[in-house]
Order: sequence, then structure tokens, then C-alpha cells
Amino acid sequence: MSSEYERSDTYSDLDNRWADFTSDESQPDPADAYVFQFHSIDEELGPDQRWSTWLDVERGCRGPEPRPSWVVTEQAAIDTELGVLKTGKEADVFLLERAVEAIGDNPAKSSLLAAKRYRTEEHRSFHRSTAYAEGRRTRNSRDSRAMAKKTAHGRSVAAGQWAYAEWDALNRLWKAGVPVPYPVQVDGTELLMEFIDDGEGGAAPRLAQVRPSKELLCEYFEQLRGGMRELARAGLAHGDLSPYNVLAQGERIVMIDLPQVVDIVGNPKGMDFLMRDCHNMATWFTNRGLEVDEQELFADLLSMVF
Repeated sequence: MSSEYERSDTYSDLDNRWADFTSDESQPDPADAYVFQFHSIDEELGPDQRWSTWLDVERGCRGPEPRPSWVVTEQAAIDTELGVLKTGKEADVFLLERAVEAIGDNPAKSSLLAAKRYRTEEHRSFHRSTAYAEGRRTRNSRDSRAMAKKTAHGRSVAAGQWAYAEWDALNRLWKAGVPVPYPVQVDGTELLMEFIDDGEGGAAPRLAQVRPSKELLCEYFEQLRGGMRELARAGLAHGDLSPYNVLAQGERIVMIDLPQVVDIVGNPKGMDFLMRDCHNMATWFTNRGLEVDEQELFADLLSMVF
């Protein structure tokens, strides 16, 4: 009994001496160790808004690194649809703003994107898909059979395949230095990419709509030939290249609409597609006053392939 009593006195004495040494003022309040600052966020989105889908897709479905500084990756970002940029037989293109408000030390950030959405099976008409897709393979045998039978599922798979075909092409060509929009992400049948503007808030015009000076015309052609050479070096042809699938952004051109990109060697009609690309572009430049020989252009591109 005496030993337990002595031990209790010892502990009490230590507690008293510790209190005298530190004083009450030096004792921190445990509640002060956890101080949070909360900012209210309005989660009510408008009819043309949604939360950013950036983190909803797999890592392989996000744009290649290094990513441009304008790409918004914050989870709190909101996508706002601003209108239609283009309608087509296979897909429609919408203007989208992806923006996040300033939070704490993180500044506000926003960017404009082109959202290309391939049509659903009941509203779609891939009138040239067979010729372009020759040489491509579908891993899933069930999907292959469904596509061959043109069932609803098969048509849905086809739409997704065209979106991913364009996604793969943009990724590959962006890395190779071809003048194409930066691919931001792909999600099912929706492809988000860099919006090519005219420098004044609007969309850049198509090459067919501009009347450049002779000097700028020459610069455009050199850029175009350089892009076509890089495509050919990768064994590819645009497949549907024309002045309507090239944007003129000031002194820079950008190739667009690449879901049908063609393997020049793997596709039995690859050479024909490449020749048609050369003919379309050579004709436009010649009509604008710059003599371009389509056969010379074709031969130059072939030298990149073989």
C-alpha cells in the first residue's frame, strides 16, 4: 500500500512542477491546431453547364505531355457550352468554355475548346467510312460482328471508333510537330480539342475563305507542305485534305478533321488518297496565283514514306 501511495505523490509532484514551468498561458488549445477556411461554392449549374469531365476519363484519354499552360485540369472547373461552330454529316462541333474560379492562392483560369461530338446511330451517316477504314482492325470480335451487321450496337461502336481514330491521329501528329489542334481529351463519342481562334474572339476562317497576299500564300504553302511531309513520314495521309479542312489563323495554318486519316501503305487505296490530297491543295494554291505541281508534291511526299 505504501508503495502505491508514494508513486501517486511522485506523479502529482511532477505535474505541479510542469505546470509551474510552463504556466497556463503556454498551453495550446487543441482546437487551435485545426483551423480551416471554407469558401461557399454554388453547385447549381445552368442548363448549358456541367462539371469538368477531365478526371472522369482514363489517363490515356487525356492530352499528351507536356501540356500547354492553357489546359484547365482542376476538378472544380465547369464546362459551359457557348454555341455551335459547325454541323456535319458525321459530327457536330460546339464551342465550350472550361473555367475554374479563383480558390485561395490559386488564380482563376479558363480556356475555349472545340467539342466535336460524333452523331448517335440514328442520326449518323458515315458515307465514306468503308474505304477509309480499310486496314484498320477491331480487337473485340463481338463489336466486329455488330459493325458488319450494322446493328444499333455496331453503329454505336463505329461512332466511338471514329472519335478515337481522330484522337489517336491528333495525339500522334501533335507529337510529330504537324500543325493540328492540341487534343485535350476524348470521352466516348466526344472529342475536346484546342479552339483555333481568329485572334479577335471568333473562329479562325477556313483556307478557302481567305485571300492572302502573295508572300503569305507562299508561307501558307510551305507550312502545308511541311505538315504533309510529317504526315507522310509517319506513313499517313490526311485522306480528305482540302481548303475546307485547313484553318488560317493569322500567319499560321492548322489542319483539322482527321478521323479518316489513312495508312498510305496499309490501306489498298492509300496512294489514291494521298494523290487526291495533293491535287486538292495544289489546285487551290494554283488558282490563287502560286504555281504548285501536284505530281511534284506527290513525289516529294512519297520520298518521306519509303
